[in-house]
Parts: sequence; C-alpha cells; structure tokens
Amino acid sequence: MAEKKTYEAKDITVLEGLDAVRLRPGMYIGTTGPKGLHHLVWEILDNSIDEAANGFCSRIIITLNSDGSITVEDNGRGIPVDIHPVLKVSAVEVVYTQLHAGGKFNNENYAYSGGLHGVGASVVNALSRWLKVEVNRDGKKYVQEFESKEVKPGKIAGGVPKAPLAAVGKSLATGTKVTFLPDDRIFETIEFDYATINKHIKEQAFLNKGLEICLIDQRDASKEAIVKSYKYDGGIKDFVKYLNESKNKLYDEPIYFSGASNGIKVEVAMCHTDEYVDNIFSYVNNINTSEGGTHEVGFKSAITKVFNDLARKNGNLKEKDANLLGDDFREGLSAIISIKMKNVQFEGQTKAKLGNPEARPAVEAVTINELSNFFAGRGTSKILDSIITKAMGAARVREAGRKAKEIARQTNSLENTSTLVGKLASCSGKNYANNELFIVEGNSAGGSAKQARDRHFQAVLPLRGKPLNVEKKRLEQVLQNEEFRTLITALGAGIGEKFNIDNLKYHKVIILADADQDGAHIRAILLTFFYRYMRELITEGHVYMGMPPLYKLRKKDMTEYVYSDAEIDEAISRFGSNYKLSRYKGLGEMNPEELWTTTLDPKERTIVQVSIEDAAEAEKMITTLMGDNIEARKQYISENADFNKVDKAMSLLKKSK
Repeated sequence: MAEKKTYEAKDITVLEGLDAVRLRPGMYIGTTGPKGLHHLVWEILDNSIDEAANGFCSRIIITLNSDGSITVEDNGRGIPVDIHPVLKVSAVEVVYTQLHAGGKFNNENYAYSGGLHGVGASVVNALSRWLKVEVNRDGKKYVQEFESKEVKPGKIAGGVPKAPLAAVGKSLATGTKVTFLPDDRIFETIEFDYATINKHIKEQAFLNKGLEICLIDQRDASKEAIVKSYKYDGGIKDFVKYLNESKNKLYDEPIYFSGASNGIKVEVAMCHTDEYVDNIFSYVNNINTSEGGTHEVGFKSAITKVFNDLARKNGNLKEKDANLLGDDFREGLSAIISIKMKNVQFEGQTKAKLGNPEARPAVEAVTINELSNFFAGRGTSKILDSIITKAMGAARVREAGRKAKEIARQTNSLENTSTLVGKLASCSGKNYANNELFIVEGNSAGGSAKQARDRHFQAVLPLRGKPLNVEKKRLEQVLQNEEFRTLITALGAGIGEKFNIDNLKYHKVIILADADQDGAHIRAILLTFFYRYMRELITEGHVYMGMPPLYKLRKKDMTEYVYSDAEIDEAISRFGSNYKLSRYKGLGEMNPEELWTTTLDPKERTIVQVSIEDAAEAEKMITTLMGDNIEARKQYISENADFNKVDKAMSLLKKSK
C-alpha cells in the first residue's frame, strides 16, 4: 500500500501569466512537432487575415529571416496602443501577455473572425525565445519586445515584457509587424518549412479576394531571397479553376454566386468535370472545415433541389420519374463554399466541422436563390444541359442496378474472410487499438515480414504486383480489383459511403515498400486509394509510411543501419576506414532478424504518419500525378523533380571494397 500523504489547499498549484502555455503547449497548439510550430505562424497570420476579411488590410508580408525567426506584417489598422482601463498597461501588452484577451469577443471591431478565443498572440509569445511587436498607428511607430527567460534555476517565465510599449518615431503608415523566434526548449524543431507556409498562404489568398499575400525566404545568405506573391481578384472562382487545371471540365468558367441570409455571408464557386467523385471544400471565416458541417449540408440539399426542379422544367424528368439523388448531381463536382458568420461553433477542438444549426438554412436559401437566378440568365442553357446529362448518366447506372447491385454483391463477398486465406497473416491480438497492419510489396518481402513480425499485434498483407490506379475509376471498377478487395476485407471498415472508421481492425496501417521508383509508385497508388475511398483513414491519423534502411555499415563487432543518403557520410565518419557497406535494394533482401530490428520493432523503427494539412492542395496534387492529363504531370515533374540528384550508392560501395 502506498504511503499515505496529505492533500491540502497548499498542494494546489496556481500557474501565473503564461506559465500554463509553456507547461502544457499541446493544449493550445496541439503538438510541439512541426505542425505545432507552424500553428504559431497561423495564429499571427489569422490576426492579419481577420483585418483583411473586415476590410482594413490589403497586403500581408511573411518573411523567413536568416536568424531562424519569422515576421508577419500587415497594413491593417494596427493593434490599439492606448492604456487598458483595468490592467493599466498598453493594449499591445495585454494582447501578448494575457490569455483570452482580444478584440474579437464582441462584434464591434470584427464582424467576422477566425480567432475566437483571444489566445493566439499570447500563446505565440509564451512559446517564443523572443518576440517583437511593431505598430504603426495614429501617426506614430510603437515598439515592444518580449522574451522567455530563466528567472531562477529550472524556472522559465514565458513572454515577459522587456520594457513597456514605447513610441520610437513618426509614421504615416498603419499596420502591425510581428517578429518571433520559436523556443527551441519547447519545440522538436524550430525550422520553418517553406512549402507548408507557401501552400497555406496561397489558400488564404484564394479565400480573400484581392488580398495580396507575399512570402519572402531570405534564410540562405549565399542566394537571392525567394519571393512569392499571391493575389486573386477572382477569389474562390480562381480557386476552383486552380483545382480543375488537370481535369476535363464540362464548362469553361466556374459558376459563382454570393449572397447573405440572417447575417451569414455565403460565397460559392463550382464547376463539374468528367470525374466520378466530388470534391467539396468548405471554409468558415477562412478556416478550413475539412469534416464539413451544417453549411455543407445546406449546400448539398440546395443544389439537389435546384437541379431537380430545372430538370423537370426542361423536360429531362417526366412527371412519373423519380427525382435524381444528390450524388448524381455532385458526380465530378469541384466546389468551394466560403461563409462568414458571427459566433462560430465548431465541433471538437480541431475546428474541422461547423456545428451552427443556423448555417444550414442560410446557405440553403442563398444557394437556391442565386443558383436559380444564374440559370435564368442568358447563355446558361448549355451549362445546365451538361450538368443534367452527366447526372442522368450517373442515375442510369444507379437505377439500372449496375452500380448498386455490384457494390452489394462485392460487399457480401468482401465480408467472406475466406478471400484472405493464403494472403493475410493476421495477428492474434483482439485489441484493435494495439494492432498494426503492414502492407508489403511482393511475396518475397511478405515472407520476411511474416517471419519477423510480432504475431501478437502485427499482421502482414503482401501485394502481388501493383494495385489498380483508382483515379478516375468508378467504385465498382475498384471492387473488381483483387488486391483492393483483399485490403478492404483485411481492414474490415468497408469502403466509400459505407466506410465506418469504428470497425477498423488495425489502429496503424503501415505501407512498407522498397525505396525505389516502383516502391514510390505503389505508395502513391495506395495513398490515392485511401484518399478517394477511405479518406477518414488518413484524416484520423491511421496511415503510416514504413522507413526501411538504405544501408548497412559493418566493422568487426560494430553494425549500424542508415536510413537516408543525407546520413550516410556522417555514419561513415564514425566508422573510419576498413568498413563494409551494404546497400539494400529491396525488403526481400533483408533477413527476418534485420527486418524486425530496423523496420518492425516499435522501439527502434521509424515510421512517418501520413496527414492532410491542406485537403484542397492534396486534391490538386493527386489529380495531377495520378490522373490522365499527361502534360500537367510533365509540368509538375519538371518544376519539382531534382534531375541533378546524384546516386551516392555506387561510389560509396566502391570505396568500401
């Protein structure tokens, strides 16, 4: 029995100021990994975006500085600089040192805002080594600096003002400039990723018509700064065009409309393609609602009603004909829904799903009214004909039973676990939260993996050859592919609309392919399949990439496995001379003991979780790389591939002999 201890009032710890943020950063930014690091940028950027969304800002500049810090500057109104009546310090200091302090708790200064809780700026300050705020306002320039410093051994105070806000000169400009250096005592890495920031600001530029967002990377002093600037006068209409660049469109210009209902502003851009899946991306106050919500429900019900009414009016549907389903009208649809509203209620902490019930009738009313008006105008009959023709084609497939019956037949056969005999090496563990499924390339690697695994919680499914590229394939075509049928059965959660994450038999689904072109292609095919037909598998964090080693270094009783070309030189320097180097060409070359030690053992292995930071950008990339537009794919490869990369393996292997 544990020794009895007293538990009294004196044992209750009260965290002061920003201490709580530094003690539990995950509560405020989710993680201290790269995602949390970039969340700091989004928090400061959101403040500038809110200025733009409310009509006070036209330009934002983000600069990656050579010292590792980052600057976000806007030409908005500037943070208020007068003294707060209660706290008796400047409003700037209040915003950056007090949790739940800001100008967004009422609707007087910001009618629409992505930042609702007043914690963004203060959290960034708390988790930075230092932070500097510069405000141009009322004809003057003001500056205040903060730092996170050690106040006593083992005790760091976060975001402490170095001095009060001070006026340092005159200024005719207006706006706020924030520069901060993330605290390396908090984060796993403090290096900002250019591509991540670039994708995010491009999306924000699409969502804020006419707003210019500029990204400057001047971290490499030996090169000229990289400068990217985005400004879209077409707003979300340009967004849809961008998404559909590699697709065959049914009509050239996206349908665009906007309106308001009950204080909610609604903006929609949409265009149909010859694809078989729909891609609807929704935003509330510039925040991506990747899991949808009431606004998406309103949009979907509205377009179903409008197009059914128009199909009857035009004689496409006769009196005795049943209405077409929403799925029919949404087949091949790319759409952006962006709404602005007050008092936003998100479901969960991730802000991924809108919960406000009033959003549904508002979006529904605007969509019905504006879409009906659009098709009442001149020159729209061909667009309407193409939409209804495609929808009726989808309906014929459905109504004739070819799709529904095939899915039902395939689903019944998928439930028959006998299809897994001789393929899946299942695990004995019944606790799905601990179980892992390794999808491996080929029978050779599958044999090694089956011998190497821990049978209690690790299952292995070998793939025989490359699976089907599911891009631009109907579901019934996918279900005819034996490799995918086996995979669907093994996972146990269904597919498409019938996919239910609660029935998933494995908490981790790990793709384990060779580190060559064929392996990369197989990974791309599998990720495309998961994205199209089991997207929740990715968004809920169940998909991983296994990272087998590229090299094995040996010298007497020393053995080391190296996982990338970037690490090999450093590893060789540790071994000195007279070492022996092996290069793994494939997983099948590894014996079971090596495979367990390097790739399967949870204590030693490296696996990378697959995530979707930007669903719209993921959609664009998958369409480009896996679709049938060859020119778009060539252009992407020419812009992004490193054709000058040297394979170090041959030269290293010669040296080791």
